[in-house]
Amino acid sequence: MKIGVVDVFCGIGGLSHGFSVEGFDVIAGIDSDGSCRYAYETNVKARFIESDVTDINEQQIKKLFKQRKLSYRVLVGCAPCTPFSMYTGRYRKIRRRDSQWQLLNDFSRLVEATKPDVISMENVPRLIRHPIFVKFVRKIEKAGYTVTYKKVRAHHYGVPQRRARLVLFASLWGAVKLLPPTHLRRFKTVRDTIGRLPKIKAGQKCSSDRLHTCRKLSPQNLTRLQATTEGGSWKDWNDELQLACHKKRAGASFRSVYGRMRWDAPSPVITTQCLGIGNGRFGHPKQDRAISIREAALLQSFPKTFRFLAPREAINTTQLARHIGNAVPPKLSRVIARSIKRHLTDVSIERAVD
Repeated sequence: MKIGVVDVFCGIGGLSHGFSVEGFDVIAGIDSDGSCRYAYETNVKARFIESDVTDINEQQIKKLFKQRKLSYRVLVGCAPCTPFSMYTGRYRKIRRRDSQWQLLNDFSRLVEATKPDVISMENVPRLIRHPIFVKFVRKIEKAGYTVTYKKVRAHHYGVPQRRARLVLFASLWGAVKLLPPTHLRRFKTVRDTIGRLPKIKAGQKCSSDRLHTCRKLSPQNLTRLQATTEGGSWKDWNDELQLACHKKRAGASFRSVYGRMRWDAPSPVITTQCLGIGNGRFGHPKQDRAISIREAALLQSFPKTFRFLAPREAINTTQLARHIGNAVPPKLSRVIARSIKRHLTDVSIERAVD
């Protein structure tokens, strides 16, 4: 049984990597960000197509699938979730702008036109509440698919991070069921994941791992972080260290900014801003610094062998943080892939009997 996969909005390949590891034939990934090409093609061993999804037509997708002799075709994607995310202050301002949801509409357009056997989409749970999601599901069901979706907590599947995600499946062959959680009693923790990495100081780079590097801190922010307890935040500080916004009623709701992670718990959500202590609870549990690029990648469950940069390519921390924060955690990707494989295996057995 050969299952071909095309990944729309592929980024550096967090989702594709999981499918590749699980034995799927990943044919290509499509993304408008050309800076993702090296990581995608190097790790996934598949073609990277730099293109905006709005410019992709159904004939191009069909042609990609026709390149291989396949038992089944799978189309997967993770449309950028900024419009639906609580981690952007723009959410309330843009939620009524139809143009913001065009990427999701384009994904449904490709599904309706190319009719893959199975589709899967990963996004933020908040998407479920929006009318655009209801319309999306209805379109897919009218095209002949059985749709199932579920809010998933990544740390229930071995990802060392409290990341809640929406996972949707749609199949022409019946309902796809997500595999049951594997880590309900013992979660992977920050200590499990990054506890053995060499110690570094703010602004330093590890001599044995160039991705184990973190941003500098101003003297004042260093003092602030030193005053923050493990698992704590700016609420640990005295009045002199607090920012003016923290003293306002609205500022009191941002409890995690300038915070430290806890050693013996999963990390908070690794976002595209995860290398700065002012953007969330991204302080190292014990060391006086923000987490490093390597630590962010490991907390997203990327294997240490994953190659983010060409050997002589300069490190761009902003770009790497965006690549890592936007990715689907590979461990969660593998669960999605195994769920689809189990479904199609059952379908193949039933078809053989018939």
